[in-house]
Parts: sequence; structure tokens; C-alpha cells
Amino acid sequence: MTCYDRNDLGLLLLRLGTGGVLAAHGAQKLFGWFGGGGIEGTGAAMEAMGYSPGKQSAVMAGLSEAGGGALLALGLATPAAGAAAAGAMAGATAVHAPNGFFAAGGGYEYAASLALTAAGLAVTGPGRISLDHALGHAVNRGWMVPAAFAVTGAATAVVIGLRNRRVREAAEFGQETLFDE
Repeated sequence: MTCYDRNDLGLLLLRLGTGGVLAAHGAQKLFGWFGGGGIEGTGAAMEAMGYSPGKQSAVMAGLSEAGGGALLALGLATPAAGAAAAGAMAGATAVHAPNGFFAAGGGYEYAASLALTAAGLAVTGPGRISLDHALGHAVNRGWMVPAAFAVTGAATAVVIGLRNRRVREAAEFGQETLFDE
């Protein structure tokens, strides 16, 4: 008989809480559940935030959040799940960063917290109360952690970089002349 320790229970709670929140966020984007905009509404919002094309951005963010969150909650493919969720939250952090840190002012506090928790779970692993453990860690090998973060980090850097360029170009194009010559 297996006796679970505090670490296993703590990791289970972190996975269920973080994974559940991320899955709900993704369901808002993908299906319009929980007051979300669905693909259409989220796609328009993503376009307005500089993520283009908007619909594809909504689908990718929704899948990363819903899929990564569900897998984290289950403790399955934990390195890939955590990296995907952290990447999606890095994209949200980029949007909120100009508003400062605290969420009360529209800042990135909440997105960064979810990203760091998901990344921490990817690195730490799911614990023994998980599908990864039950399946002999077939999709939770040590080499998968750096591989998942390398792929996700590269993709996230490209997506955020393109978004930042679009936002910068829109700001330059939209500026009015301050002085008539």
C-alpha cells in the first residue's frame, strides 16, 4: 500500500488549483463558457491586443490554457503541460505589463503568478498522486523538461516579439502631429 506524503498532497493541490483555473480560462476562449467570448469574441480581442491573426491566436491560447491546465490537473505530460500553460500566460503578461505589476491596476500580477506556478510544476513534477506516476512517467522524463521549455520559450518569444512590433507600429502610425510647420 502506498502512503502519500505532504509533498504529494501539496503538489496535487497546486495542480488541481492551477490546472483548474487555466482550463477554465481556456474554455472561455474556446467555447465561450464562464462568460468568455468564444473563438469569435476572443479572436477580435486578441487582434485588438496585437496578436494577429486573432482567431488563430485565440485558438492557440485557448488550447494552451485549456489543454495545459487539464493535463496539469491530471498530472499527465507535466513538462509539456506546464510549459504550454506558462507560455500562454507569458503572452498575457506581455499585454498587461504596461499597466504595472498589480492586477488591481490592470497589471500582470495574476498572469505571472499562473505562469510561474505552471512552470514550477513542470520542473518539480506532478508527485505520486498523478497519471504520470500511474503510467510510469512515460511522458514525464527528465529530458522532457528542458525540451518543453526550449520549444515553448522559442515559440513564445517569436509570438510576443511579433505582437510587440505590431503594437509599436500601430502607435507610431496612429500618432498625431504635435506642431504644424
